[in-house]
Amino acid sequence: MDRIFINGKVATIDSKNSFAEAVAVENGKIAKVGSKEEVLELKNDKTEVIDLEGKLLLPGFNDSHMHLLMYSYHLQNVNLVGTTSIDNIIERTKNFIKERNIASGKWILGIGWNQDYFTEGERVFPTKYDLDKISTEHPIVFIRACYHIVIANSKAMELAGITKDSPQIEGGKFDLDENGEPIGIFREKAQGLITSHIPEPTVEEIKEMLIEGMENANKCGLTSVQTDDFEAIPGKNYENIIKAYKELNEEGKINLRIYEQCLLPSMERLKGFLDRGYRTGHGDDFFKIGPLKLLGDGSLGARTAALTKPYADCPETCGIPVFTQEEIDELVEMAHNNDMQIAVHCIGNKAMYMVFEAMEKALTKNPKEDHRYGIVHCQITDKYLLDKFKELNAVAYIQPIFLDYDWHIAESRIGSELLKTSYNWKTLLHSGVHLGFGSDAPVESFDVLNGIYEAVTSKDLNGNPEGGWKPDQTLTVEEAVYGFTMGGAYTSFEENVKGSIEEGKLADMVVLSRNIFEIPEDEIKDIEVEMTIFNGNIVYEK
Repeated sequence: MDRIFINGKVATIDSKNSFAEAVAVENGKIAKVGSKEEVLELKNDKTEVIDLEGKLLLPGFNDSHMHLLMYSYHLQNVNLVGTTSIDNIIERTKNFIKERNIASGKWILGIGWNQDYFTEGERVFPTKYDLDKISTEHPIVFIRACYHIVIANSKAMELAGITKDSPQIEGGKFDLDENGEPIGIFREKAQGLITSHIPEPTVEEIKEMLIEGMENANKCGLTSVQTDDFEAIPGKNYENIIKAYKELNEEGKINLRIYEQCLLPSMERLKGFLDRGYRTGHGDDFFKIGPLKLLGDGSLGARTAALTKPYADCPETCGIPVFTQEEIDELVEMAHNNDMQIAVHCIGNKAMYMVFEAMEKALTKNPKEDHRYGIVHCQITDKYLLDKFKELNAVAYIQPIFLDYDWHIAESRIGSELLKTSYNWKTLLHSGVHLGFGSDAPVESFDVLNGIYEAVTSKDLNGNPEGGWKPDQTLTVEEAVYGFTMGGAYTSFEENVKGSIEEGKLADMVVLSRNIFEIPEDEIKDIEVEMTIFNGNIVYEK
């Protein structure tokens, strides 16, 4: 026996929702779950015995939707999270260039700004004119926290060939001033006009980034992630990304189980991927091809989420659907007929209507019983859409941490009536819909304890609003923990191999500083991860 964990409170998260005292692991699998005496009977001279000192042991956490490579890539770029003004952005970036002594002409990337967090009266998007105050020698690109808008300076636009004569593109737009000049704001698909010119990292550089990202994920108790990586970095070369993961796996340097959500937003990209023989499920327990991932619309914060009616606080727009109905129909049908699971980013109700229509058409032509197709985010819903989840047996990829920001803006964006049926996770769960919880990192932090706290309290990390934002939709602690363990395993067809602490399953577990099931709900966000066990090995210890 490789390791034995004793004197713990082991929450199995199995069908019996039982507790045990000890767990034995061998060859990356859970060999025994039971009492201290039962498990210690398996001890031999080579067994490492770890005393948990009464602490809670849970299955390893599973983030059902994030962007691991994007997170890892931006660790080396300007962190704009928490900036409070455009001047603050300018100052932080100037300091970044100076401290790192970045050579003239090198691209400067920044991530995480959100104008809604700027000082009141200054809540506007930066423009090229603001970024030009930082430098006109460096091409500069700043990505909004939602990843649906980028701002470029004059040098970046020059290198990309963007002028007042450049045509707009379908599924996106770049903003113009009163004279028809581009001002550096690029939305949705138009982002690619700029980002496609940023230099592409090598496979070795990708591997180095991923190692750092995986280490940080382990610190939060994550042992599995379902990650959308194919367009996370310049070049969008998915073969290099797959190669990087496979090499890390072969080298024994992969400390997360990866289920790749394959962003292939055009028929050309999808056909090329399928022609190479890739299908959902290809791979092993460490790296596996997951669903076709598509972006159906934008974000609520940027008012690009596609709604059926105009925004309450901006009636001139209904948001931006990324595809026409015909385009989404074709992509979904192609994936469906070629054994690819499907997961589509939809924040607005209009986007969900379009995607459910596409899924229903494909399933009617070619029925498939256990497809586990799903909607990523599914925030703005109405009664029809809530019922449609169950009717189509679709899964919901939920990010509870979104409440931290969205409760401040959602009602002003969509109105009080539509809000009643939006963010209705409890309604979905109790109607029999499978929920897999995640973070959408780096849009938000992948700290799982914060996500569980928000799902349970419906409050932001500052404890607001009093009594919770949508108290009728809060979940129990057990339901929230399930969403980050077995719920995530279900969305990747892996509930029989992970997600609970049961004999024969993968030995992925996490030890918490306090018992999440016994403390006041408001204190859940203060719990710390003490230890993370991956494949039977301790990959993080506080």
